[in-house]
Amino acid sequence: MIPLGASQISDSFSIFRANPLRISFLRPQFLSLPLSSPTYRFNCPRIVKPPSLSNSPSFSSLSVIVPTSHLLKVSGFRTQIRSFEDESDGISTELQDLSPNGPIYKKTLQLVECSMFAALTGLVYFLSNSLAIENYFSCFFSLPIVISSMRWGIDAGRKTLVATTMLLLVLSGPVKALTFFLKHGIVGFTMGTLWRSGASWNLSIFLCTIVRSLGAVGFVLISSFLIRENILALITINIHASLTFVLTASGVNTIPSMGVIYALFGILVLLNSACFMFLLHMLYSVFLARLGMKSSLRLPSWLERAI
Repeated sequence: MIPLGASQISDSFSIFRANPLRISFLRPQFLSLPLSSPTYRFNCPRIVKPPSLSNSPSFSSLSVIVPTSHLLKVSGFRTQIRSFEDESDGISTELQDLSPNGPIYKKTLQLVECSMFAALTGLVYFLSNSLAIENYFSCFFSLPIVISSMRWGIDAGRKTLVATTMLLLVLSGPVKALTFFLKHGIVGFTMGTLWRSGASWNLSIFLCTIVRSLGAVGFVLISSFLIRENILALITINIHASLTFVLTASGVNTIPSMGVIYALFGILVLLNSACFMFLLHMLYSVFLARLGMKSSLRLPSWLERAI
């Protein structure tokens, strides 16, 4: 009989294989994966520590490699696609605005045309005043404002009027600028506004005659203030003397009152303005018809047949 002897158990117990995985029961420190084991690589690895095991001393160094699925990036791709779509929409909108039919292109073209008309009118008026040939070209000073109003609307006519007046203020001073504004600028703006609105010739000639008469009287008053002389009183005195001479030559011993003189002065101014505006309407109608704007004009039947 062989006696059995008790041997002392070692402090640790280990299991060994080809690739040993060592587990310590008494003093567990960590669980490590074998170095020679096959590793798996993913496109988007992410290291995650389990929250329940992270506080445990036995598994303090335990980590798990979790692959990130491609499906998690779909929202990011959608966001990028939407941003690309927004950028393409913005570019297409800008291209549409810069197209010949876009609003930005039309506003730019309107501003350029108004500036060119204002520069042309101011230059012609300045040269005509410098060369003393204003009376020969005065019928054309209101034409650019009328063309701007007919092409681009009432707002464009107002811009042309203001730009021309400011240009003349810089070139010729306040007197010439105010003269143009009263005698030609307001008349052109009124005519362009009425024609753009489709008003008849009778209404247009009537209103333009009143505006022209008021501008003429305003010009006389401003000139009187500048030269320190009452030009209106001189005009009425001359009318009174001429009328008295005619009545005396006719055998009528009557002296007209000043009220009659003022009324006669107003009638003469209105008659002069009416004749001028009638001729101006005919000239501008023919000119605009030659430019291809006949469909936008409301002409009388006799003038339309003549054109």
